[in-house]
Amino acid sequence: MKIKKGDKVVVLAGKDKGKTGNVQRVMPKKEQAIVEGVNLLKRHTKPSQKHPKGGVITFPAPIHLSNLMVVCPKCDKPTRVSYRFKQVKGEKRKERVCRRCGASLDLSIEKK
Repeated sequence: MKIKKGDKVVVLAGKDKGKTGNVQRVMPKKEQAIVEGVNLLKRHTKPSQKHPKGGVITFPAPIHLSNLMVVCPKCDKPTRVSYRFKQVKGEKRKERVCRRCGASLDLSIEKK
């Protein structure tokens, strides 16, 4: 997956075009992601045990991965993702790389 949980992304298409947010959840089989503060829907609910008052509940809906682009933490611009192999403790690891500046997008590999 080019987009992972915790990535900062920008929306390329749809009603929230241009907005940015962090990825909360990725669903690879559906090719969708839930992004914080983007694609918010409202649902009118009856009173229940979970929501005793009922009313209008706002929640983020999934958005297709093709409508998202990763924002590079170094150059702070939307970028395509490429891959390179990095030697870590004697083993090769695949890491995601910014196409603009060449910085690593995987923070977990840099920490190890």
